[in-house]
Amino acid sequence: MEDRLSLEALSAQLSRLTQDAAPKVVAIQSHRAISSGFIWRDGLIVTADEALADEGDVTVTFATGERRPASIAGRDPATDIALLRVEGEMPVAPDFAAAPVSPGALVLAIGADQSAVLAAFGILARSGPAWRSMRGGEIDARIELDMRLRRQAEGGVVLDAAGKVIGMPVFGPRQRVLVIPAATIERIAEQLATRGRVAHGFIGLGLQTVPVDQGERTAAMVMGVAPGGPGAAAGIHQGDMIVSWQGEAISGVPQLLRRLGAESVGRTALVGLRRGGQLLEVSLTVGEKP
Repeated sequence: MEDRLSLEALSAQLSRLTQDAAPKVVAIQSHRAISSGFIWRDGLIVTADEALADEGDVTVTFATGERRPASIAGRDPATDIALLRVEGEMPVAPDFAAAPVSPGALVLAIGADQSAVLAAFGILARSGPAWRSMRGGEIDARIELDMRLRRQAEGGVVLDAAGKVIGMPVFGPRQRVLVIPAATIERIAEQLATRGRVAHGFIGLGLQTVPVDQGERTAAMVMGVAPGGPGAAAGIHQGDMIVSWQGEAISGVPQLLRRLGAESVGRTALVGLRRGGQLLEVSLTVGEKP
C-alpha cells in the first residue's frame, strides 16, 4: 500500500509541475522548423538556436492557443541559444534553480506542440565541469539526461524536483539529450538582449583538419586567408598547418575553434606553424567575428 501511495504521490507531483510550467513554455514555428521556447523576461523568449530556421517568419503559440509573431533579438550558435522578441503581455517567467543538480536526480522536460504541453520524465545521467562546444561556445556545465525527448520539445525547459528550471534541453551527438545550463542562458541571453549578438574570436582563416606525419597525427591546414584579417596580419599563408596554439598542440579545427571564445577577442596568441617542412611561430591578435 505504501509503495502504491508513493507512486501516486510522485505521479501527482509530476503532473502538478507540468501544469505549473505549461503557461511559461511556448511552441515556436519558423520556416520548416517546429520547436519550443520559454519566457525569459517580459517580451523576450529563449529557444534553441539549432532548432530555429535561418530565414522566414517566426510565430509563437502560447498555452492558451494565442499565436503572435516574433522577431529575432539575437542568436548565438556557439552556445545554441537564440532570443526572440514578442509584443504584448506574457505570463511570468519561470524561476531558475539556484543550486546544481547531481547525477541520479529526477528531472522533467517540458515543451510545447502548438497549445498542447509535451512532458518527458528522466534522470540526470551526468553532471560535469564547464566545457566548450565544437563552435567555441563556453557552456557552464556538462549536463546529460537519460531521457527520450520529442523533437518539438527542444528549446523548452528542464525542471528539477522542486519545479525550478535547471536549463534548456537540446540534442547533442547521436540524439543524446543535453542541457544548456541556466547560468549559460542568463549570461548569453543578457548579451543578446543588449547587443543582439555574442562576441567570438575571429582569425580570418579557412581551415580543414588533415593528417600529418604519415597519418600519425592531425593538424589544422589553412585553406584560405581573409585579406586584411588577423591571420593575414600575422603572416599566415595558405597551405600552412597550425600545429600549436600558445604552446599547446592542435590536432584539428574543432580544437582550435574552442580557443576562440569571447575572452579571446583582442588577445595575442603564439601560433605554431608547419610550412614546407619547417616549424615557425607567429604572433596573432584575435579579432571579433563579424
